[in-house]
Amino acid sequence: MFYLDRAATTPVRREVLEAMWPWLTGGFGNPSSTHGIGDQAARALSAARASVAGALGCRPGEVVFTAGGTEGANTAVKGIALATPRGRHVVTSAIEHEAVLASCAYLARFHDFTVTVLPVDATGRVDPEELAAALRPDTTLVSIAHADNEIGTVQDVPALAALAHGVGARFHTDAVQSAPWLPVGLDVLGVDALTFSGHKLGAPKGTGVLALRSGVAMEPLVHGGGQERGRRSGTEDVAGAVAVATALELVTAGRVAAAAAATATRDAVVDGVLERVPGAFLTGAHLPGSWTERLPGHASFCFPGVHGETVLLELEQRDVVSSSGSACAAGSTEASHVLTALGLSDDLARSAVRLTFDASLSPDDVPVVIGAVAEAVAAVRALG
Repeated sequence: MFYLDRAATTPVRREVLEAMWPWLTGGFGNPSSTHGIGDQAARALSAARASVAGALGCRPGEVVFTAGGTEGANTAVKGIALATPRGRHVVTSAIEHEAVLASCAYLARFHDFTVTVLPVDATGRVDPEELAAALRPDTTLVSIAHADNEIGTVQDVPALAALAHGVGARFHTDAVQSAPWLPVGLDVLGVDALTFSGHKLGAPKGTGVLALRSGVAMEPLVHGGGQERGRRSGTEDVAGAVAVATALELVTAGRVAAAAAATATRDAVVDGVLERVPGAFLTGAHLPGSWTERLPGHASFCFPGVHGETVLLELEQRDVVSSSGSACAAGSTEASHVLTALGLSDDLARSAVRLTFDASLSPDDVPVVIGAVAEAVAAVRALG
């Protein structure tokens, strides 16, 4: 079986399971307890925090462990906007994950914020000039993802963040999709906050990180005992923290080689599908050989005249597991807001199929995958 849905989730790596196992068994202590067992857990939590900080190039005190990308995005967007607002204006883009869009909508409904939603071009890129025009003296926060999960387009976050900082606004980026492939960090991207999820890196679901620059005020979503320096109360998941730290360390160590291999495979898949499937077209930005324009291991297509969900069923019969877009929207009858933001019609958006993979998909596998896609689309078209 070819598992080509890694943008949705990844299997837990064996090294991660081995690292977290002691903290699910003998090292079960509460890290806030003052006895020996608690202190043992506290030390493991501190080591995990230092490891994540090292990978992100930030201070350990700037690392907050979360339950994943959705919680992290909610905390960053709502927390920063509500803590010390310069004004009640936030800016985001039309293709953000629902965690960001829904958080902005919450601010508008319950806290009288104005939300500016930036358009994107046909490849999913935010125009810096559009952002510059949208910024105001009362803009408090800009939240734009580093890379999109449905189309793989990578944004020029450092340039966008610099524009926001030019008017005194804070900048958050959702790095859930980019963290497995690209260098991420507060200084690397020039942002005030970034969030990512452990289960995209080979850690279990329910783990994640919010990196928050020192001095950036944030109102917590969860109040209580003051854990995570008051930014996320509740007894910490020590095993989860160890897991996400281990996964990030492994990803960081092998990132360059993995990205190069997956980029070459991605380009071969793109070329093959476009050649074999009549009418097929790629969605998102694409510069062959580059992973600064489009994520490695990410190929997303529209197949006019078919329904993407039906193609997925045919693909699975051919041992290829993939998706039509965001896992959070799987099963929805609504057309993807990301694809319609690119200017596609609802019918074209519903024809989407996304193939996401890592460096384990070898060059020898590529013809098999391309053949399965061509056969699956042809079979659906034959049904009329």
